[in-house]
Amino acid sequence: MRRIVIAGNWKMHKTQADSLAFLNGFLPQLEATPEEREVILCAPFTALTTLSKTLHGSRVMIGAQNIHWESSGAYTGEISGEMLTEIGVRYVVVGHSERREYFGDTDETVNLRLKAAQAAGLTPILCVGETKQQRDAGDTETHVVNQIEKGLMGVDQSKLIIAYEPIWAIGTGDTCASEEANRVCWLIRSQLANKDVPIQYGGSVKPGNVDEIMAQPDIDGALVGGASLDPQNFARIINYQ
Repeated sequence: MRRIVIAGNWKMHKTQADSLAFLNGFLPQLEATPEEREVILCAPFTALTTLSKTLHGSRVMIGAQNIHWESSGAYTGEISGEMLTEIGVRYVVVGHSERREYFGDTDETVNLRLKAAQAAGLTPILCVGETKQQRDAGDTETHVVNQIEKGLMGVDQSKLIIAYEPIWAIGTGDTCASEEANRVCWLIRSQLANKDVPIQYGGSVKPGNVDEIMAQPDIDGALVGGASLDPQNFARIINYQ
């Protein structure tokens, strides 16, 4: 049975105080949210402990935005799975296009991070997607399938979420047409041994388009960027019709 998973990726936004202020406006709006919809907040490292303590016992789970493949060592600026699970983190975003573009993540290091996350008891959210140039060249399918094949080598598909994020639609205001997003999500599912892996769509998801996106049969949720920073907007996305 496929799960519905809505995750907010705050990226490098919100201090601890900002995070608490967000929750004050956000949590009351989840009282009528169907129980089967899983809700995750992927926050900056500095806010994770505060969020974990505040949300303990609630339905909202905590996710991190990166993880190193080693459990410890001389890796300045990185963080291990044990460090995350110790403070109550349950999920972690791996392979986001911004990590790949700005910080040198490759399919090989993404694979290492995925396996490290699972070894630590975390559920990774693997991000895949194509650039505008790759789409215009007709390489969407080849690129996404290649990311899936290389990223998932040796990875337990029973403890996994995948997010299809067309890079050209992240933070640009452009949204991949819902039918096209569904087609690529179907393509991703066709490559998986476990057909019940939740597959999210990400890329300028907002209150105005979430109902159409979530009506698609192969889309099991959303990885939300900018719209997740506003408690009303994010709650409306979670409470899609």
